[in-house]
Amino acid sequence: MADADARLLSGVAVVTGAGSGLGRALARTLAARGVKVAALGRRIDPLEETARGQANILPLACDVADAAALEDCFAVLRQELGPVSLLVNNAAVYPRRDVFQESHARFMETVATNLGGTFGATRLALDDMAEAGFGRIVNVASFADIAPLPASAAYSVSKGAARILTRALVADLADRLPEIVISDWLPGMLATDMGIPDGLAPEVAAEWGATLALWHDRSLNGTSFEMNRELPPPRGLKTRIKDRLLLRRAPAPRLL
Repeated sequence: MADADARLLSGVAVVTGAGSGLGRALARTLAARGVKVAALGRRIDPLEETARGQANILPLACDVADAAALEDCFAVLRQELGPVSLLVNNAAVYPRRDVFQESHARFMETVATNLGGTFGATRLALDDMAEAGFGRIVNVASFADIAPLPASAAYSVSKGAARILTRALVADLADRLPEIVISDWLPGMLATDMGIPDGLAPEVAAEWGATLALWHDRSLNGTSFEMNRELPPPRGLKTRIKDRLLLRRAPAPRLL
């Protein structure tokens, strides 16, 4: 397991979608490791439950799909906790609607949360990270774009676009601000409202997610992790042939 970066442990983390499930578990896990956490969600009562017994968690009601509300929320958390050094983009909605039940407006509402909220929180956090020349962003991702389930068009498209956003951010930032490290994390099938009844407990997955979030290494920029294991990047035919000719093995995936 990688050592947590001291700058992140002593900094301020933002966790979106922290009112239940994985977001709640991530906020509580980071707080238990000593990080000051701003827990964002749409309703204050669940957020206060997230913060119960955790002195390091500041609950803030905010709909990440609402740009003005998100800006106000970041202004408050900066005033209360300080500049943001760590962002976990976890907020998402998963309306299960067949395409004939879907409408343009409702489809775009899902996109506004799952993609727009991820970009909006990232853009605001980057103001602090760019000024410090340091930061960590973890985007909670999904395989829904690769293998969509029935009645999941809006969710699958928006989550897939969020994974493209990760790569686009790396393309924009990696050369200019190499100490801002961005990764995707796929937590697996969880026992949450958006998951399955016999899935993994979110508290177990949160231990992996918190470890990844607190791990700061330039080599993690643009990487993807599934559960506690790094997903190797695609290797083309030429690369595989060259590796075989040179008796060279692919690097072993890293573990959390």
